[in-house]
Order: sequence, then C-alpha cells, then structure tokens
Amino acid sequence: MGASRGLRSGTRYAFSRAHRKKGPLNLTTYLRPFKVGDIVDVVANGAIQKGMPFKVYHGKTGVIYNVTKSAVGVIINKKVGNRYIEKRVNVRIEHIKLSRSREEFLTRVKENARRKKEAKEKGEAVQLKRLPVGPRSARTVELQDVETLAPVAYDTQI
Repeated sequence: MGASRGLRSGTRYAFSRAHRKKGPLNLTTYLRPFKVGDIVDVVANGAIQKGMPFKVYHGKTGVIYNVTKSAVGVIINKKVGNRYIEKRVNVRIEHIKLSRSREEFLTRVKENARRKKEAKEKGEAVQLKRLPVGPRSARTVELQDVETLAPVAYDTQI
C-alpha cells in the first residue's frame, strides 16, 4: 500500500506542541505588534489549525511585507533545485515569532559605535574587526610523587 502524501503528512512531531507547553496560548501572542520589515521565524503552532503555514516553511525565517488584523504576509526564500525563489506566504500571528537572528549583529554595531566615540574623544585608533580566538598558552605540569598502581588479583573466596 502506498503512503499518503496529504497536506500535513510527515508533520507528527514538527507541528506537535512541546512538553509542558500545551494548552491555551498566552495573550502576548496576540498583543505583540508586528511592523512591515520585521524579521520573523515561521513556527507552526499545532493548537491552531487556521492560517497554518505549509510544512516546508516551518522553521524558516522571513521578512514581513504586509500586516492585517489577524495575520501577516511573510517573504521567505525557498530553495528549489539549485536556486532560491522568493515566496510570499500569509500566516496567522499564532504561527510566527520575532526572530533573534540579528540580535548579536545589532549589539555589535552599537558596541562598535560606542567604542569609536570613546576612541575619538581620547584621540586614538580603535580595532573593530573581530579576531579569531588564538591558541591557548602553554602550561607545564610538575609532578611531586609518582604512584605506581597494580591490579588486584581476583578472589572468589568470601
């Protein structure tokens, strides 16, 4: 017998709710404002079937291009063969969350701006490039006492 290939086939674990995360949704899910240009992660919530994205977009990151009362339009790059195609997907807000992918980049930009300002006030050059972590420094281990260990013979007497 052939395997069925329906709309939600193969999503038993992808769309299931996490351990201790079952039940009604938090109100912050509905009260969080989304703006055009926000970067969001598309993560399907199995508790809400309305407005659920197709399974191939689950876990993908995109940019919001349209905001409506209860849903948003997201531009997602989908890999097809050897190229990426820009897809526009309409998803309800229960199935998206703000992405943290640019968080580290934005904090680094702010930190670099602060360091530039401080260096300009002091009148010195500043190094902003990220450098790879170098090798660890050498260490020497000094031995005090050397203890030789020998195996104990197996004895069946109790």
